[in-house]
Order: sequence, then structure tokens, then C-alpha cells
Amino acid sequence: MSLSDQIRCAVAAAPRVQLNTIRETLWRAWGQRLVTDDEAEELSALIDAKLALPSPSKPLPRRVGSRPRSPESLERRRRWTASGRLPPRLAMRFTMAEQSVLAVVAVEVIKRGACTLTVPHIAALAGVSETTVRNALREAKALGLVTVEERRQSAWRNAPNVVRIVMPEWRSWLRLSPQGGGCKSVYPTHTDSKNKALFAPERSVARAAGGQRAESTALRRRL
Repeated sequence: MSLSDQIRCAVAAAPRVQLNTIRETLWRAWGQRLVTDDEAEELSALIDAKLALPSPSKPLPRRVGSRPRSPESLERRRRWTASGRLPPRLAMRFTMAEQSVLAVVAVEVIKRGACTLTVPHIAALAGVSETTVRNALREAKALGLVTVEERRQSAWRNAPNVVRIVMPEWRSWLRLSPQGGGCKSVYPTHTDSKNKALFAPERSVARAAGGQRAESTALRRRL
């Protein structure tokens, strides 16, 4: 293989950063009469053509889900995801970040019958980005879990959307689960009143015994 063929193969296989070095080798060989004028011009033009090609860009890594912006955001996201506001069969269709968004929506629906929070407000509560909120609501709407009512006030201004849960399975889950339909009352119930009445005699005996012990102690001290 001649020197010109070797240089041609080197140009084809070399990365861009090495082309200028190959060019210097080419003209040094031309100065020593190891390649002809035509070969030197041809190889120089081949190097220029390869340098003119755009450099290949590295493919961007695909991001799955939404990256938390702070440890506090990650903690809020995990807390909402672990709250169990979604039935397992529905939760498996969403990422952890999207589950936290739907958990916030579920709590608002439990409290007020519908969620009227803005997208930035939901994102701040769930610890996710606004894009994740929109993606979660779009997917939930496509699956028939929720309805999203847009409230346009003018061509440049909209009121917050109204999100309602319409899937019966999800509504039943929220109504029956301890996390969803409400919590235990802090006021005494009918059962509590019965228990108080049941144990009232024992409490009276205990109070009487305590009073007798106090009187005996006071009498010993006087003696």
C-alpha cells in the first residue's frame, strides 16, 4: 500500500481532533516528495471535507418521571405516594411523581367535592414540576379517572380548572378506605358513653379508696 493510500485510510478512520495532525504529516510527506502534487491536493481536499461535516451530538439521556428539586420535594412526593389515595390497580399505571399529583387531587375532592387548585399549587404540594402535573391529569383524563373542566374568563385569562373524580372504583376506594372518606371523630360516640357508664362504678370505688388512703396518711402524720 502506497503512502497516499495509507494517509487516505487514516483520514477516513481518524476523529476530527486528529485531522490537523494528519494534514501536517501529509504536507511533510509532500515536501519529501513521497506523494505527488495531485495526491497531496486530493488528500487535503478529503481532510477539508471531513472537517466541514457537523460533529455528531451525543443523544440526550431519557428522563423517566420528574426529578425532585430538593430533598423536601422528594419527601413530599414520597409521603403523598405512600398515602394510599389510589387503588393499586390504578396506581400501577402512573409514575411515583404522577401518583403524588393524583393524591393531592384526591384530598381536595374529599374536602371540597372537586379540585380547583392551580397547576403551580398542585406542583408545590406534590413536590413535582408543573409539567408532571399536566401529564398526570392528561393521562388520568384519558383513562376516564377524572374530568377536567376549563373555565375561560377571557381570551387572556382563565380561572383554575375544576377536576372531578368520576371513576366509580376510585370514588369507592376514597369513600371506604381509612385515608379517604374521613377520619374517626374526636368527640365521644354513643359507644364511648356506654363505656363511661359501664366503668363509672369502678371509678367511684377507686376514688373512694384513694380518699381513704389520704385520710389514713394524714392521721398517721398527726400522731
